Amino acid sequence: MLIYLAEFLGTMIMILLGEGVVANVNLDKTGMKGAGPVQITIAWGLAVMIPAFIFGAASGSHFNPAITIALAADGSLPWDLVPGYVTAQFAGAFAGAVLVYLLFKDQFDATENQATKLGVFCTSPAIPNKARNLLSETIGTFVLVFAIKGIGQAGDVPAGVNNLLVFGIIVSIGMSLGGLTGYAINPARDLGPRLAHAVLPIKDKGSSNWSYAPIVIFGPLAGALAAVLLYSAIPWA
Repeated sequence: MLIYLAEFLGTMIMILLGEGVVANVNLDKTGMKGAGPVQITIAWGLAVMIPAFIFGAASGSHFNPAITIALAADGSLPWDLVPGYVTAQFAGAFAGAVLVYLLFKDQFDATENQATKLGVFCTSPAIPNKARNLLSETIGTFVLVFAIKGIGQAGDVPAGVNNLLVFGIIVSIGMSLGGLTGYAINPARDLGPRLAHAVLPIKDKGSSNWSYAPIVIFGPLAGALAAVLLYSAIPWA
C-alpha cells in the first residue's frame, strides 16, 4: 500500500540524510571533517523535514514507531495499520543506513576509532547511566510528540508550514538535549541502523552495543504515550 511505501521511503531518506551528515562530519578523510555538532543538529532537522514534505499527504510522515503507536493509542490511527507502519519504518531505517555505508565506505575504512564508526549508525550516551539515559530519551520524545500534537493549536496553519515547525522541534530538542544521549527519540532511527552496523562488513567495527538498545525502545515509547495522554486530557476548548 502507498502509506507503507511512503513510510519506508521517507524513513530511508531521513536516515540517509541524518546519518550521512554524521558520517560527513565525524569520519576521517571527508570534506567536512570536524564541522561540528551544530551542523549535525541542523541537518537532522532537515533530514526529517524533507521527507515530511514529500510523503506527508500519503502517510502522515511518522517515520517513527513511537509516534505511530502513540497516535494509535489516542485514536488518531487505526491499530490495524500499526504493524505495517512499524515494519516499513524499521526497514527504511536499515536501508538508509546501508546506503550511508556504501557511500562512505572509503571513509569508514580510513577511520580507526570504533566508537566514531558506531556513532554514525546509532546513538550512545555521553555518560552511561541507564536510568538517566532512559529519562532523557523519554523527555525528549515527550517534547517531540507533545509539540507535534500542539501544532494544531496554532490555528489555520498554511499547508506545509507544519513541516517547518517540525524542523524547529527537532533542532530545538537536539540543541538543548542532544548532548546527553544523541537524542534517538525514535526506535527505528536507532535500531534499524544498529542492526546494519552489526551485519555490514565494516572494517574493524567493534561492538554494536546492543545492551543500550532497550533505552531507545522504552524511552521513546514511554515519552510518546505520555505526550498523547496528557494532550488528550487537557481541555483545549
